[in-house]
Amino acid sequence: QVQLVDSGGGLVQAGGSLRLSCAASGRPFSTYDMGWFRQAPGKERDFVAAITYSGRSTYYADSVKGRFTISRDNAKRMAYLQMNSLKPEDTAVYYCAGEPRGSVYNPEGYNYWGQGTQVTVSS
Repeated sequence: QVQLVDSGGGLVQAGGSLRLSCAASGRPFSTYDMGWFRQAPGKERDFVAAITYSGRSTYYADSVKGRFTISRDNAKRMAYLQMNSLKPEDTAVYYCAGEPRGSVYNPEGYNYWGQGTQVTVSS
């Protein structure tokens, strides 16, 4: 089993930065891929970024490419999402997720989820 706890959200002005963190416990962290998703009110949960178990490969939604960076520290059992140049449309609850059974882009395939952390970007 795996438990994920995400944190680091908050209120920030447009153009600002935040770093989200996801702490994992349970099975060895280096054995599964990780992803970040977000969900705005009334909308579906959307893919943001993903990283393979080794950290060698990363994937991004077009809307965040060049602004967000996903990373992981397997020794610390942590995943991160560095968010720069934030825009009001980035406002959402952000979730970390672990162990996708198929595509890293599909939220339906992830076995484990954090509880979510709110990110609000004011204009």
